[in-house]
Amino acid sequence: MNQVRLGRSNLQVSRIAFGAWELGGDWGATDESAAIATIRQAADHGINFFDTAQGYGFGASEELIARALEGRPRDQVVIATKGGLRPAPGGGVERDASPDWVRRGVDESLRALRTDYIDLYQMHWPDPKAPFAETAGALADAVAAGKVRHVGVSNFNAEQMEEFSGSLQVETLQPPYHLFRRDIEASILPYTRAHDIGVLVYGPLAHGLLSGAMTPETKFAPGDWRAKNDVFKGEPYRRNLRIVDALARFAEVELGTTVSRLAIAWTLANPAVQVAIVGTRNPRHIDDAIAAADLKLDRQTMGRIDEIVSAEVAVGGPSPESV
Repeated sequence: MNQVRLGRSNLQVSRIAFGAWELGGDWGATDESAAIATIRQAADHGINFFDTAQGYGFGASEELIARALEGRPRDQVVIATKGGLRPAPGGGVERDASPDWVRRGVDESLRALRTDYIDLYQMHWPDPKAPFAETAGALADAVAAGKVRHVGVSNFNAEQMEEFSGSLQVETLQPPYHLFRRDIEASILPYTRAHDIGVLVYGPLAHGLLSGAMTPETKFAPGDWRAKNDVFKGEPYRRNLRIVDALARFAEVELGTTVSRLAIAWTLANPAVQVAIVGTRNPRHIDDAIAAADLKLDRQTMGRIDEIVSAEVAVGGPSPESV
């Protein structure tokens, strides 16, 4: 797979990153053997970029990444994780970007990932209770100690990135982006382009909606956050599924491809986006995601896609408080 420079970090990464959120418990129970096989298939087929987080099961997802990549040369994989969430009293998670929790999170992630350093450490969500300067100071200490090589943020807007960079330069951003959620095009992507901030987008398949595998009768496993999310219920859900069906027909007839490949390729067609994060627990989906990176969409195709999705119902995403 072709690699790309991830903004000012200068990390050389595959255009598809393996996303490990699904391995932490928020999507239902994980078959660990299948998960490990999927991660290894991704690495064997050219994916060198793996994204996880402390908050994905508080060690569960990171440990699976470590087990799957064990034995591979450390300098041949780029490992990204995220911090700034802690278990909430009574269940769930809450934001905590305080210096003490960030320092503890870095150390816990290093242990779970079985590594001496983290290539990219990202703040998972902005925390209104923690001044950015204090969070940045803790991360700067981790960089100085050699525990972290590059620092990024996730789910930050342009103003938040600007403020954070006043204390420590933001090198990358991980925002949500897909055909049913394009709000970052207004101000966030122009900001990242202007400041050479690398962008790795999550949710390019709209959390499964754009996979082509969902129907109005789809049932989610116990513990899957989508089971209680309005995005996957009622008429708005059925309306978006009809749009997915139309996209699938266009992809097959006009491009000879699948709707999932089309959706991923669409995110990568934006010049401000370097990487699409694709999460799966199924090895068969890896080759499909890799093929999407080679699918080029011309201006006419992009215009036709816009026409098809013009009647969509905007799809939001999860937050720590909603999962």
